Amino acid sequence: MKSINKYDVKDFIFEKGIALDWNALKIFIAIYQHRTLVNAAKSLGMSHTTIYRRLNEFEAEVGRLFERLNGQYELTELGEEMMVHAQKVNLSVEDIERNIAGKDTQPKGIVKITAPSSFAYRDLPEHIAKLSMLYPDIQLELLVTELELSMTNRKADIAIRVTSSPPEHLVGREIRRIKWGVYANSEYETKYGKLNDLSDLANHRLIGATGLLSNHPAYLWLEKKNSASIGLRTDDLVAMSALANTGHWLAILPEDLANKELQCLLKFDPIADNQLWILTHPDLRKVERIKVVMKYLALALSEPKSIENTG
Repeated sequence: MKSINKYDVKDFIFEKGIALDWNALKIFIAIYQHRTLVNAAKSLGMSHTTIYRRLNEFEAEVGRLFERLNGQYELTELGEEMMVHAQKVNLSVEDIERNIAGKDTQPKGIVKITAPSSFAYRDLPEHIAKLSMLYPDIQLELLVTELELSMTNRKADIAIRVTSSPPEHLVGREIRRIKWGVYANSEYETKYGKLNDLSDLANHRLIGATGLLSNHPAYLWLEKKNSASIGLRTDDLVAMSALANTGHWLAILPEDLANKELQCLLKFDPIADNQLWILTHPDLRKVERIKVVMKYLALALSEPKSIENTG
């Protein structure tokens, strides 16, 4: 087929029926967003060879959309024009999908929950198991990440997040506040002496933070006040909790990270409490299965064991 010029891209998309080949447009957009076929394939859950074949078929139909430069895919002039209209189609299709989902009236189907590792490993498994028994027609997917996943294109339906400023494009509510404390295994003070107040930290064995975690106010404070006493660092709160449980270090942790072997020796009040939120996209909040899961998890996570007293 003859390649198209930039001035008739819009007409070509809608009059020739390319908009009906939604998979081709999704692949086109994914390659633009991720710049490589491998990453685009991962984002769509498709194989690299499928992406390559579908792109070649699409370009054979409409013209060359990408230049291959040093392993990266960059839009041609035609590709730039096509992208403007493809993204409009993308938004329209996503609106339709969410509106259709919003008409669901039965608690059944897939619900994708995204949560940070601290909740995914410790709090959620028991609650998810009970939820699955109560609503066997709801299929749950747990996505473990600190990153914000797009709820516009349904990569996630419900987000559990620790944040003081939830994204404005999402709706939900604060579940509870989470306090911080200085934690240690019950053996620690026997081995290394009693901790009387925060000024005592300089005389103790401390776990600090590294990586992205080092930017958290709690660990910035610790680094500023007691860097000389930090003998160990980690970039993960779950790992920090496990390291403190060995009985050889103190750790500043939010209370949800404390396991049953850890004791709170002191409150840590130089920083504000964490805020735990449960969030979804406005178009999904009336979907019955999402309403059910959000209500259940909000109650389950609001206070320890609170869900066991509900019918």
